[in-house]
Amino acid sequence: MSGSLQDGPGSGATHPPFMTPVPPPRRSAGHRLRAYFLTGIVVAGPLAVTASVMWWAINLVDGWVKPLIPASYLPETYLNFQIPGFGLVVALFGLTMLGFLTANLVGRSLIDFGETLLGRMPLVRGLYKSLKQIFETVFSQSGTSFRTVGLVQFPAPGMWSLVFLSTPPQGELSDRLPGPAEHVAVFLPCTPNPTTGFFFYLPRKDVIELTISVDEGAKLIMSAGLIQPEGQKKLADLAEAARERPHAKAS
Repeated sequence: MSGSLQDGPGSGATHPPFMTPVPPPRRSAGHRLRAYFLTGIVVAGPLAVTASVMWWAINLVDGWVKPLIPASYLPETYLNFQIPGFGLVVALFGLTMLGFLTANLVGRSLIDFGETLLGRMPLVRGLYKSLKQIFETVFSQSGTSFRTVGLVQFPAPGMWSLVFLSTPPQGELSDRLPGPAEHVAVFLPCTPNPTTGFFFYLPRKDVIELTISVDEGAKLIMSAGLIQPEGQKKLADLAEAARERPHAKAS
């Protein structure tokens, strides 16, 4: 029939089939319990590990400091229970007072006298001076060691590794390094243990300095790239800078 709104069979017209919304699959009780369990691990795991490490550190300091305190000054002498952290409080107070006394003339004179005595001991002298230099470099507020994170091509060209920049070479090291280019000391940590790695000198022009902090770089290394520094955009920018570096050299 002419003017009909329906197309007869064989007319060649196609219509989309009627689509019914598909409800999302219902998760079983086992899947929901598994999700709740994993969520609990994510929430409680970091808290438990942090509390365990802090408890271990407090007990360790207490074990070092409490034997040095007379029993009459310990709270356990007058109480029926121990107070964890008492040795840590005493240690913090003692170190602060030591720093205060060292800042004046009398304390500085005593420290110099003690260092002079240690300097006359053949075996102790080298160990003390090395440890003192390391502590002064690491804990100095004006130090420059491990304040910058960078990228270097290692272990092969085109493969970029994360490094921590240390102080530039000085003295004989600076004079013996070949070439007129300025060199910098870098430490390449291993994953997942950043306390081990490789230490070497490189020309500063071969190091791409990054804007991320040392803490973010350490998290990136320990997590094998799972914990990204401030989102994916910054990593994408770093990767783009690393890819453009060889082209800039070639031009």
